[in-house]
Amino acid sequence: MTEHRRGFFVSIDGPSGVGKSTTIRELHGLLAARGVPAQWTVEPPRGDFLGDFTRTHGGQLHGLALACLVAAARYRHIETTINPALGAGRLLVSDRYLASTLVLQRLDGVPLDFLLMLNDHAPKPDLAVILTAAPDTIADRITRAGITHRFRADPDAPAREVELYRDAANILEDLKSKVLVVDSTHIPPSEVARRIADALPSVPLPSDASATTPTPQES
Repeated sequence: MTEHRRGFFVSIDGPSGVGKSTTIRELHGLLAARGVPAQWTVEPPRGDFLGDFTRTHGGQLHGLALACLVAAARYRHIETTINPALGAGRLLVSDRYLASTLVLQRLDGVPLDFLLMLNDHAPKPDLAVILTAAPDTIADRITRAGITHRFRADPDAPAREVELYRDAANILEDLKSKVLVVDSTHIPPSEVARRIADALPSVPLPSDASATTPTPQES
């Protein structure tokens, strides 16, 4: 855990095609309308040499090598962004974090115990949001959006991702994170965002916390 944590850390994860990016944009607008300052970030982090390297070259790696690269980018992210934000008392919202590792790297054949060991020193989110939907709904959304990475090319991936995210939710609860699972099958992203915003506690946050617009991320 982060030493002297005064902020509140929210991670938002979910299967490809679940509508995560749209939900995050809706949440950004909702928190701004409520006057809640928040700092927004994404994994792998953009604008950092290691995060950008992971985005550019991660598709060329598989299995253990990719898991180690993702973890290295995460620890760099923790050092440069997450720990400073939480130490400063900010509300920090991350587009993808530990839950995505517990799903995508397992889809890539990496053992769970290795992933947990690799990420043991990463601060756990105070609120881990897991977005989900019916596998056929996710598959339809992926078909409309197109195949943009290798995990989307597997027709069995939606059902497997939903199952693994359910497992990840249980793991994060065991790690003492509060977990909010929201099924977006029949509700719009605005309602999903409202449920997330309503789950945030009333915590003192500095008025100068950055409220930068989240970078669009593949949902």
